[in-house]
Amino acid sequence: MSSETMIREKHDGALDDRTSVRLWLRLLTCTTVIEKRLKRRFADQYGITLPRFDVMAALDRHPEGMTMGQLSQALLVSSGNVTGVVQALLREGYVSMAASPTDGRASIARLTEAGRDCFTGLAESHHEWIEAMLAGVPREERVAMYDLLGVLKTSLAADTGEEQP
Repeated sequence: MSSETMIREKHDGALDDRTSVRLWLRLLTCTTVIEKRLKRRFADQYGITLPRFDVMAALDRHPEGMTMGQLSQALLVSSGNVTGVVQALLREGYVSMAASPTDGRASIARLTEAGRDCFTGLAESHHEWIEAMLAGVPREERVAMYDLLGVLKTSLAADTGEEQP
């Protein structure tokens, strides 16, 4: 049995006049499989959720800290979702909160030293897991897929969602 048939898709994979829908379903299948594996590995090996990893990753990229609004925009989720995750990381000692010097209504979340140390290990494992999952795809093909997905991203940005005449 080939590795392609071991992962079930929502369609048979054949391309016809519904190429766009089938492409979207294949992208969804791949994304879902990768996400499920990451969730399971983070939970099993570190006792942490993927959303906590995502928040820590965003804060690691912004050592100056981020507001809940900035975090929600960066992670493409609601502020309510981010707040719960940040509160859990705060309880665990991985994140600190401080009042914003420019906006009294906002708080700035930052990784603590313990949070940075924890994230370093998480990020190394995350990188290794992704590399292992994509190891069967030659580097040149990964680069080509990345470039093609950039074209898709541009197409998505151009679609306003309004009905076309």
